[in-house]
Amino acid sequence: MSERDKNVLEHIIRYCNEINDANEQFGNSIDVLNSNSVYKNAVSMCILQIGELVVLLSDELKIQYDEMPWQDIKGMRNIAAHQYHRFDIDTLWETITDDIPKLREYCDYIIRINYTPEQPS
Repeated sequence: MSERDKNVLEHIIRYCNEINDANEQFGNSIDVLNSNSVYKNAVSMCILQIGELVVLLSDELKIQYDEMPWQDIKGMRNIAAHQYHRFDIDTLWETITDDIPKLREYCDYIIRINYTPEQPS
């Protein structure tokens, strides 16, 4: 894995953490997400940024680590960027509560298995 891929994955993890922070700050409630534009905009912007970052990952990484639907993540970015008014609240909620933690964990896993410090002999 290239240093660039590692950096991109680290940025994706940061945005996943920001979504988690927003969930905690706003009470982790779909009703609040639906009624609070600040909460909705905050998590939507993070999703948009994650989608932008996925485009920067090498094809080799996306092929080797294909358990994540990288193309779908990019697709969510396109919705956030171009069709925000049509963002389905249930889909957004599922994304931030189910998919984002899995994405964070998977990115962390990729970094961990590729950048584990060597043990002294």
